[in-house]
Amino acid sequence: MANTRYFPSADVADLLPPGTTLLPAPPHTLPKLPGRPPMVGYLVLVPADHQPALPPITAPDREEPEGGDSLVRVDPVRRTAEVGGRPLDLTYLEFELLAHLVAHPHRVHTRDHLVSTVWGYGHVGDGRTVDVHIARLRRKLGAEHRGAIRTVRRVGYKYVPPSGR
Repeated sequence: MANTRYFPSADVADLLPPGTTLLPAPPHTLPKLPGRPPMVGYLVLVPADHQPALPPITAPDREEPEGGDSLVRVDPVRRTAEVGGRPLDLTYLEFELLAHLVAHPHRVHTRDHLVSTVWGYGHVGDGRTVDVHIARLRRKLGAEHRGAIRTVRRVGYKYVPPSGR
């Protein structure tokens, strides 16, 4: 069963797949919020043969949006993405960035948030890295769908599903 010696609740550990190991996250990897107590986090290590099957992330929820626009579909299990039925040839980070944006439609993400979420806490870089990857994603989405990733000036980016135009 799961290694619960570091985990505060055995009830939660019972929900995890067999062979899962829980470790406390290093304090320096957790965000610090002003005026809030320090965060506590855990690394959940799941054996590859026990990975849960995740449903594809699709935006929007309707099968065919109004206006005949095609959907941007992201399948995190197969690590594939398509727009208008056309598969996208994405790099690892382009895929991760698109999957994150599609999973949170209409939400504005700062560049720093995207760097820490998509690239991870160990990434050394700046927000311009995000700008370059967004430009590449827009090119690959094509002229019809590039507007689905919108720039929020001086803040960051948001994904607006094609039907939300």
